[in-house]
Amino acid sequence: MTRRLPVSAVLLILLAAACGHPSEQASPPQEPPFGVVLRPSAVPAQGESGQAQLTSSSRGVILSWLERKDASATLRFSELTSGSWTGARTIASSDRWFVSDADTPTVMRMSDGTLVAAIYPVVDVRIEAYDLRLTYSRDDGKTWAPLMSPHHDKTRTQHGFASLFELPGRSLGVVWLDGRDQELNTSDPLGGSMDVYFASFDSNWKQNAEASINTRVCECCQTATAVSADGPVVAFRDRSDQEIRDIHVSRVEDGKWTEAVPVHADKWQIDACPVNGPALSARGKTVAVAWFTAAGGTGHAYAAFSQDAGRTWSEPIRLDDGSSLGQVDIELLDDGSAVATWLEFATEVEGRTQVRTRRVKPSRERSASVILAGADEPRVSGYPHLARSGNELVFAWSETMGGPQQVKAAIGTLK
Repeated sequence: MTRRLPVSAVLLILLAAACGHPSEQASPPQEPPFGVVLRPSAVPAQGESGQAQLTSSSRGVILSWLERKDASATLRFSELTSGSWTGARTIASSDRWFVSDADTPTVMRMSDGTLVAAIYPVVDVRIEAYDLRLTYSRDDGKTWAPLMSPHHDKTRTQHGFASLFELPGRSLGVVWLDGRDQELNTSDPLGGSMDVYFASFDSNWKQNAEASINTRVCECCQTATAVSADGPVVAFRDRSDQEIRDIHVSRVEDGKWTEAVPVHADKWQIDACPVNGPALSARGKTVAVAWFTAAGGTGHAYAAFSQDAGRTWSEPIRLDDGSSLGQVDIELLDDGSAVATWLEFATEVEGRTQVRTRRVKPSRERSASVILAGADEPRVSGYPHLARSGNELVFAWSETMGGPQQVKAAIGTLK
């Protein structure tokens, strides 16, 4: 059975932890400015909107989101063109999708222009059982192919937290959390474990792989993927027999996924899922990772770099200034530095969180942080995301202010 902490419980734990180590919340030393010019960017979402996601390709950035009306949800997307968003395009609607701020649908564009989307049809909402389904469009979103399943276990369990990426030969790779062992395992007194699974489809959309990458992982932390010069890298929150839930990575080597290794030995022991996955970005052999941990009693967000395609990792670089709720994202820049985002607890208003961003370098230098959202009345909700297109950074998050949740975005131009 899936064991996850309710969001309210996570907040209470982290709020308490944030007050536990005042020495760690001292003002940081003077840091250089970020060097980015930010401007709001109007999103073509209507009514109640959330579950924002960002992906990027050679053609730019895609923003996808769900619009809610009564019990129905509609998956829509827009692309950033000449500094503004195109009109929203609809992929599909349903009143039988699993909808969660943590586990969001994804839309990405492959190098040949094909659009791919991942959605989550409900199997049994009472036990959080849902499936992962994929579809694609070769006519820029006008029509979409029938839904395809990358998993064929037919269990009534969780199949979600998917990450899509492109493999050589214009083929598609997908990684997801798979709960089939929780139904099929009849010998485990704890009810089986959550796996990370991988599947691939060739350019004709014929599936040619379905395999487990890791057989015991955190039940509801997001997966992350990136493609380095040496091949795909996947990051996830591992789960040891002692309930140590640190971030691990696996790579493709000689056509097989390697044994997972920790990015850093945080040794965070927690007997439930914190719903807080890692983020990855790769350019050449340089890979950057961001993650959250509350090991030691205080929630912090960190980043680290690998210069050998994810085989080894640098020491962690602290992202937050005081204490963090995590929910991180990261993007590499051309000079080998990276931009990261996270949720920070605001010191001036109890319980308020802010979306923040800063630039970090492999040398461990970091810029001053910048508040993207949450500095005033609107309440930040959902999971912030970050993407890059050339010299521009795109940020997306959700806000509520006396009304329905709405997707917001900003564009940052690097100086």
